[in-house]
Amino acid sequence: MSDSDSESDLNSVTEKTRLMDGHVATNSGGNAGPTDSQEVLRRKKTRRPDNAAEEQSAGGNVGGGDELRSEYAVASSNVPADEEEELKYGAKHVIKLFAPVSLCMVVVVATISAVSFYSMKDMYLVYTPFHEESPESSTKAWMAAANSLILMAVIVLMTVLLIVLYKYRCYKTIHGWLIVSSLMLLSIFSYLYLEEILRAFNIPMDYPTLLFIMWNFGVMGMIVIHWQGPLLLQQAYLIFVAALMALVFIKYLPEWTTWAVLAVISIWDLIAVLMPKGPLRILVETAQERNEQIFPALIYSSTYMYAYTSMATGEDVPNVRTSRSSSDHGFTQEWVETHADRFAQRQIEVHDVPSGRPRVQVVAVSEEEERGVKLGLGDFIFYSVLVGKASSYGDWNTTLACFVAILIGLCLTLLLLAIFKKALPALPISITFGLIFYFATKEIVSPFADSLASEQVFI
Repeated sequence: MSDSDSESDLNSVTEKTRLMDGHVATNSGGNAGPTDSQEVLRRKKTRRPDNAAEEQSAGGNVGGGDELRSEYAVASSNVPADEEEELKYGAKHVIKLFAPVSLCMVVVVATISAVSFYSMKDMYLVYTPFHEESPESSTKAWMAAANSLILMAVIVLMTVLLIVLYKYRCYKTIHGWLIVSSLMLLSIFSYLYLEEILRAFNIPMDYPTLLFIMWNFGVMGMIVIHWQGPLLLQQAYLIFVAALMALVFIKYLPEWTTWAVLAVISIWDLIAVLMPKGPLRILVETAQERNEQIFPALIYSSTYMYAYTSMATGEDVPNVRTSRSSSDHGFTQEWVETHADRFAQRQIEVHDVPSGRPRVQVVAVSEEEERGVKLGLGDFIFYSVLVGKASSYGDWNTTLACFVAILIGLCLTLLLLAIFKKALPALPISITFGLIFYFATKEIVSPFADSLASEQVFI
């Protein structure tokens, strides 16, 4: 088999299983593949000495040199256009995060308002040994600080353990860990949630029916989260899991500890993502190096994902890029029209590379991935904890202020994401805005509005 035939076959394989980059946050400048215009530019640069030698041997073809320089200029001018198109494309998916984040917060606020169970403080987490029962503010402050530091130490320890397991490819252990956690949330905590909902609205239900509902709900959730299923159903389960975990934190964390944890977790998120040796940064970079997707139980994605694996050991896998001439979510019209036929024929294809190079295997899973954005479930959880905690006091002014503040912070985070094109922490800006808006509204805006109402002054 000749080199040209092998190269054409490999291009056809990679064309069939085009890997969509899917995550603007993980497309850092150092790891991202070159754009089409940049590859043309690189090829023309490498060809330039050969062409110059040919021109010199032929007596100096000035016209050829001018043509080459003009092509070089055109290729260079296309780079900003591609970057501008990528920014516009990323902005198109911002709304795809606003809707699930808002829905998660609405579920938590509605539950807090309708079910008194999650507002009562009768039990606490084992990680918060100080229960803030003293009437003195100074005692509550140091207890909240101590509780938040203990809880943060547990979070740091679990995060480091996850990174170590992932670094050494202990995938079965990680999957088992995530499956057990999801099973607990979709069975025990979901049962408690449904029980309190039925009790709050005085809805009778027998135990066989309840067990039947919980069995189907839990099994379906495990399938769509850890295996595959309809995208909307998977997203709905992830949103519910995040809302349920937020309700657990609101229920079992002491009052002042909740606010302290929100502040501390924002600082930790900043360190874990932006520091050179931050654990979350190591996780993202390791996943990029291995061309692997981060576990779906930890990430909310607006799109499906392709799995791309390689058995190459000597050289990197050839770069697989997305077509930029898109009219439908980044895909050409021809790609969309022929997708159903190609999806039915898609299977594992193995290609032998000549000249003693190792074999490359391209694996495509069942559904396509658009270019989209992803957000960790932890961000959903703590956004909802902030808004849910504000709503637990019954003041809708502070609740709406926190809701708007989080969306503003998320919008700014996504804007920075499009500018810097690398993984950024999603908690610091939103949580900072949320805390500022909450305390400012509670201490300034609400008393001012009450004073105006008492004096019957309307603005």
